[in-house]
Amino acid sequence: MKSQTLDLTKGSIWKMLLLYSLPLLGSALVQQAYSLVDLLIVGNFAADGQNALTAVGEATIIVNILLAFALGCNGGCSVIVSRYFGAKNSKKVRETINTAMITFGILCAAVMFFGFVLARPSMYALSVTDGFIMDNSLTYLFIYVGSMPFVFLYNVGCGISSALGDSKSPFLFLVFSSVVNVGLDLLFVCVFHWDVAGAAWATFISQAGACVLTVAVLLRKLRAVGGEGAARFNKYICRDLIVTSIPIILQNSFVSVGNLFVQKKINEISLDAAAGFTTAFKLVQIANVGVGNMTSGLANFCSQNKAAGEYGRIKTGYLAVLVYAMITSLIFVALCEIIPLPLTMVFIDNPTQEAIDCSILFLQIVSAFLPVVCVKIVSDGAVRGCGGNLGFTISTFADLILRVVFVYILVDAGMGFSGVCWAWAIGWSVSVFVALGFFLAIPCLRKKKPVVQDNLE
Repeated sequence: MKSQTLDLTKGSIWKMLLLYSLPLLGSALVQQAYSLVDLLIVGNFAADGQNALTAVGEATIIVNILLAFALGCNGGCSVIVSRYFGAKNSKKVRETINTAMITFGILCAAVMFFGFVLARPSMYALSVTDGFIMDNSLTYLFIYVGSMPFVFLYNVGCGISSALGDSKSPFLFLVFSSVVNVGLDLLFVCVFHWDVAGAAWATFISQAGACVLTVAVLLRKLRAVGGEGAARFNKYICRDLIVTSIPIILQNSFVSVGNLFVQKKINEISLDAAAGFTTAFKLVQIANVGVGNMTSGLANFCSQNKAAGEYGRIKTGYLAVLVYAMITSLIFVALCEIIPLPLTMVFIDNPTQEAIDCSILFLQIVSAFLPVVCVKIVSDGAVRGCGGNLGFTISTFADLILRVVFVYILVDAGMGFSGVCWAWAIGWSVSVFVALGFFLAIPCLRKKKPVVQDNLE
């Protein structure tokens, strides 16, 4: 396969970002399809479909916390590589990649250690008391933790490739591995009857395949970049990688930790409510992750153009991605509002009426606010790409804290599961103004002429 890089500081912004963002959107949807297929096949073909689905859902809450670290590495690495690539500094590009591999390799080992040690205490923290659900959740979680080296390496490779302007290769490899995942899910669950463990092993093998293919192409791409002789590790770049990655890690992990508290409260309502929430939340999450991945492309775009002094392009790029992301969100709104029952029934074989009602309620209330959170996510991406890590972090925490607090307030006030739904709406509606405020305050948006980038040499 031909190695390609793309300079995001030149050319038609609308066309470039459309072609650049579509594979990122596709990658997000396909990556979410891994766990979505697990839910679908486990919920329909496992011996105890609804409880098996609940077990996967409980484990996924913890998996998302671990995954937050890999996603942070992806975002942090892509922003720093974009900065040097935009400044045409090939030596620093290679030095950043070398440093990232070492730094994030150490982080991966730490994440795996804590993942194994804290798996069971995490299930207790979620108020999981059913023995079947506990055992199957731990099985899924242990297998997934074992796959973390592949998850980290894929995300770092994907971040580097997208920073160099190639968002297509990781997407194509992910599509291939997704097809493999579906096949293995059917084999392990339907034929071998491994149920939850089978779904976990299918994900493990598929992610390993995507990782190997992505790294193989990345190595070819690096030869084309040049910059030979770069140091293997640079402590200053390591510092920049950590500083840039931490807000993204905090965003994803704190959101997941917040979801842990939310899940605990839903478990206290009933296991049927938990099953309904697992299905509906996954569908809504697909919409937001899709927009989030498109916004990662915007962050790379902003980082490259800020380094090149092309400040006017940042404003236009923000508008372009906002339009594309809004279209994506509205499509999901239409699906969730028009066909919530069929969407729910796809994932659970013979669900209880309470599980169905909770899923439909969450889809119809929360999906209506997807365009609101779309504006927040895109604004956060532009802020992050322009170096506004503090603003990005504050915006994320505002959303998280509001959602968790209002879940407990509204549920305890007698609203039941509907309180969970409206807590999401309140959190998104308030935090969007915080995100817009930080976007409008980006210093480089007010600059007219490029400045010398001394820190890039």
